[in-house]
Amino acid sequence: MDLKSFAADVGTDGPVTVVGGRTQWDVGGAVDPSAREVRAPAGIVEFEPAEMTVRCGAGTTVAELNAALGEHGQCVALAADDRDGGATVGGVLAVGRSGIRRLRQGPVRDVLLEARYVSSDGRLIKGGGPTVKNVSGFDLCRLLVGSLGTLGFLGEVVLRCRPRPAVSRWFAGDAEPFELLHRLYEPSSILWDGTTTWVLLEGHEADVEAQADLAGLPEVDGPLQLPRGGRLSMRPSALRTLSGTFVAEIGVGIVHTADPVPPRELTPGVAELNRRVKDAFDPTGRLNPGRQVAA
Repeated sequence: MDLKSFAADVGTDGPVTVVGGRTQWDVGGAVDPSAREVRAPAGIVEFEPAEMTVRCGAGTTVAELNAALGEHGQCVALAADDRDGGATVGGVLAVGRSGIRRLRQGPVRDVLLEARYVSSDGRLIKGGGPTVKNVSGFDLCRLLVGSLGTLGFLGEVVLRCRPRPAVSRWFAGDAEPFELLHRLYEPSSILWDGTTTWVLLEGHEADVEAQADLAGLPEVDGPLQLPRGGRLSMRPSALRTLSGTFVAEIGVGIVHTADPVPPRELTPGVAELNRRVKDAFDPTGRLNPGRQVAA
């Protein structure tokens, strides 16, 4: 994969932005219109089914990657909306939003094992390693996930793969979502809109059938469509106070709302930490100018 050409495209001066599938282009605010556009390389470089790792270009679409992994019964836990077929691996990592399967799969930052990225001064830098337990010192990969490309532009990544579940079934009905959370064993997702509870059960057929009996809900074709107005994080005890159109991810704390959510106001200490990190990685502010991670 020609990462040197990608680094040369990014260059060393002037505002620049990296473009993926534009499926979540509005996250973090608008990029300065004067920023020059570049694209990360695409393609699968190496896939090790036995090691359950894959190396690919950040410009590879999640759909293409999962199609290739699926031939070996594997997948990656990257949340790309089925309506957003052009979502790229680098874009999903840069936005850093975990999917509705986070309850079982964990946060999206755990997917990234190694990253080769281009810094603000045009250098290629490597962070992490291709295996799960060989990282020492500061975990740079976790910092890059969710940074909206404001610290560096992902060029090539190594991702952790997962077995593709043999069975995937949704159930829904009038049930207490928090009680189901404690009753069921590792549900992939529990969604609640204040009235109806949706449960996703995945795994071997016999295990899913047993958990379905415990849930006691009728099977449905799939979940409801998530509102796309905004997202916020809430304590479980606060969910009962919600009104309007929303869908809460029970056990995770993420709430999808129909209305836009105003930006968080950071405490002075957190704001200063964000400023210092940005200054260390991009002192001239040329990478994705205009993007605000806290927004």
